[in-house]
Amino acid sequence: MSNAAVTDIDTGIVEAELNYIVDDGKPSIRYIDWPEEEHKARMPVYQPRTMPIANGRVAGGPFTLPDHGFTLVNAPTAVTDFFDEDDVKRVYYPETEALIKAQSGAKRVVVFDHTLRTADPARHAEGWIRNTVKSVHNDYTERSAPKRLRDILPANEAEAALKHRYAIIQVWRSVAPRVETEPLAMCDGATIPATGFISNQRRYRDRTAETYHIAHNPAHKWYYFPLMTRDEALVFKVFDTDPSAGVRFTAHTSFDDPNSPANAAIRESIEMRAFAFF
Repeated sequence: MSNAAVTDIDTGIVEAELNYIVDDGKPSIRYIDWPEEEHKARMPVYQPRTMPIANGRVAGGPFTLPDHGFTLVNAPTAVTDFFDEDDVKRVYYPETEALIKAQSGAKRVVVFDHTLRTADPARHAEGWIRNTVKSVHNDYTERSAPKRLRDILPANEAEAALKHRYAIIQVWRSVAPRVETEPLAMCDGATIPATGFISNQRRYRDRTAETYHIAHNPAHKWYYFPLMTRDEALVFKVFDTDPSAGVRFTAHTSFDDPNSPANAAIRESIEMRAFAFF
């Protein structure tokens, strides 16, 4: 697994506020398209914590999926316009599948979803383009991962896949020339205790989606990769059925980088979600 080359940029540790969920032992629940049930909602409460975030280009590495849950790679793309959904599906889906297969050693990879994020509110009206996420979270849970597999694959294929090891691996990349604001911070999965995983449910009329939001723990070690370019990609694991395969969950969040200049370009990024079958 090859990590991206170190670049000549700030070598220090930044301190920034990360939004952790307050752990009261109960899940948070949102009702998305179900107004009749909204009175039952239980909104999460977050507490900002100032955490040191190390420059992963010069400290803490090399990072690998088994040992840390994430890795940064040089991965140029042939996509010309990430805001063209057809171009993303035609070009970037197979690129992503090949990248994850190479980094994870999976026998088969199936991309099943993608999300574009931008801080430009004018873009959000397009529906499938969303704002950045500033809360410490992991995208899948012990419950939602197999449910998502059953949602995506044909029934017979899904049941067969559930009998073997599989993982959900994501890829994050800038669609702008580089990331100048709101970079993605990654928590070393080996430093996340097996506590503080709070279910965050989004209930629809026909289904319930679920993620983990993560409570604060001083053991957490955070890293980011300043000024990521369009030719770099963060590959990270958010679920794995095999505890012996190393890190199973990788908490992450965007944050306000104190090194970002006042005239910095807004962040625009794409994240891909895929099943990796072993």
